[in-house]
Amino acid sequence: MSLKLDYRWHLRRVMANRGMYATTDLRPLLAERGFRLSQSQVYRLVAERPARLNLRVLMALIDILDCTMTDLIEPVPASGGRRPAAGNRMSAGRDPAEGERTAGPPRPKRANVLPE
Repeated sequence: MSLKLDYRWHLRRVMANRGMYATTDLRPLLAERGFRLSQSQVYRLVAERPARLNLRVLMALIDILDCTMTDLIEPVPASGGRRPAAGNRMSAGRDPAEGERTAGPPRPKRANVLPE
């Protein structure tokens, strides 16, 4: 059995340790390295844990912050019960054994159009 891993994203903490407290501090530094990210993209990069990250952007962050990859990304054992993403909550009162969908909002039943 293999160990399943997850990770913690520490960009905000590393930025704070370097005296950078606003996401707006990071945007021009990324632009100097050829990454023209919108303010909302930079905010999400700092404030949220990215599901995907361009390795060149990661290398730029390491260069900007003068840190290592392990300063930004901490591997941790995966928890058994991951929380569903917002908008993908389990529907209450539905039984997966009955063959019904269990994720997301309930879907309307298909209309049965009969010939006249």
